[in-house]
Amino acid sequence: MGLFGERQAFLEKLSPGDRPALLGLGVRRSYASGEHLATEGDSGGQVLVILAGWCAVLRSTDRGPLLLALRQTGELVGEMAALDGRPRSATVRALGPVQAQAIPGDRFRYFMAARPYVTGLVMAQLTERLRSADDERRSLASATVLERLAACLVELADRTGLAEGGSVTIRLPLSQHEIAAAIGATREAVAKALRLLREQGLVRTGPKSIVVTDLAPLRLLGAAGAAAGETA
Repeated sequence: MGLFGERQAFLEKLSPGDRPALLGLGVRRSYASGEHLATEGDSGGQVLVILAGWCAVLRSTDRGPLLLALRQTGELVGEMAALDGRPRSATVRALGPVQAQAIPGDRFRYFMAARPYVTGLVMAQLTERLRSADDERRSLASATVLERLAACLVELADRTGLAEGGSVTIRLPLSQHEIAAAIGATREAVAKALRLLREQGLVRTGPKSIVVTDLAPLRLLGAAGAAAGETA
């Protein structure tokens, strides 16, 4: 489903000297759960480096918000608007308390210009996100809600899950509504799909948590949706 960025965050890829140099260009800001770090349509004047916490990247549609991605510690948000000067293309919302370093766009551009390898890192990140968006459009066009949900749960389990006694617990603060936004479905459709998975003994659900009791069938189900997209 492509909710996550690369496994090694942008900040981790910087050299030991460039990391503090970049952070020194901005100021520390704190955001409460649900607060916007950036808002779709606003003019993009700054880049934010997430220092702690999780953020959701959302884009408005006729059917409601679509969850494009999840961003965590060390990742950049807001860099596209800072680079092209156009209004922000998405909203970045805090999922729980978030700490971030806010860097003025002109300072970030100067930092990139003085370090060509940093420009390469940013371009590689943008390319990866473009490929992820292409995969998402293909999935929306061909896979069922159940297949898309399975793929989403597998990705969440692989990237954030905690192994506990043969099961994997996902504790990201995502509601059913937000999961629905991530896979381009209605909350009712996701609730129905989750009920089917519960009845098969593949998942257990609780407040702000999902326990995946058997990942293998979910991998097969998610892969079936991806294969349908490739042959459509």
